[in-house]
Amino acid sequence: MSVIGSALSFFFASQKVPLSSFAISYLVIAGGGGAGGGGGGAGGYRTNKTGQSSGGGGAAESSFTGTAGTNYTVTVGAGGTAASAGANGGPGINSVFSTVTSIGGGYGGAANSGGGTGGSGGGGGMGGATNPGGAGTANQGFKGGSNNAFLPACGGGGAGAAAIDNSSSSNGGVGVSSDITGSAVTRGGGGGAGGYTPYNGTSGGTGGGGAGANTGGTGVSGTANTGGGGGGGYYINGGGGGSGGSGVVILRYPIAATISNPGGGLTFSTATDGAFKVTTITAGTGDVSWS
Repeated sequence: MSVIGSALSFFFASQKVPLSSFAISYLVIAGGGGAGGGGGGAGGYRTNKTGQSSGGGGAAESSFTGTAGTNYTVTVGAGGTAASAGANGGPGINSVFSTVTSIGGGYGGAANSGGGTGGSGGGGGMGGATNPGGAGTANQGFKGGSNNAFLPACGGGGAGAAAIDNSSSSNGGVGVSSDITGSAVTRGGGGGAGGYTPYNGTSGGTGGGGAGANTGGTGVSGTANTGGGGGGGYYINGGGGGSGGSGVVILRYPIAATISNPGGGLTFSTATDGAFKVTTITAGTGDVSWS
């Protein structure tokens, strides 16, 4: 082969050929629930990355094929609002990628009130004979803890486990680990329960769940972009519960594809992991497209 021929062969081999269609792995986590006295539930947790688990004990979902030049809707759900221990927190907001919707976390319950349903359910509040934890959503998250014996509030459910019932140590349920970015990170922890004399607040679940408040304190908010539930507030003379952590949408696709956000509206960053690009979308609503 001539020198010119060798140079041309090297040039064409080094170019990234655009893909017309390609596999996309996703992790879609909704906003966590805000807390009252009970801890907020984690946002719904869905993934299709091979070898990974979705929330609620679910397996990885079906493969997803993207097409170049097609717009796909993305929404990153905000965390639910916080409330005093005497009121219900706010539910988390759904996150969306195309046809995939993760449900916002259930709110943490007020005194004498149950927790809200959601991706993972919120914890029941303190006092009262029956303050049930909110139910989780199948293949997204687990239920919140139920208070059925006039005990303190309970923790919110996590993507990886339910909060326990009828206990002064009802921590938030743990989240689920994913290596979709190239490094293993746990997200989707439930919020801990707020305290009530003589009981202390409980721990938030691993994966961004906020801790419940001790005497006179305020519950800790769920960690941003984990879908963690907010920690419950102390029942008397406390500063209220914590808000839920915002969700996140993470997309993994071949390095030859280039992502864009037609029309704007999304906050995102893109990194490279071997033969793949990974785009992490942390806020907003808009479209993504590839070329």
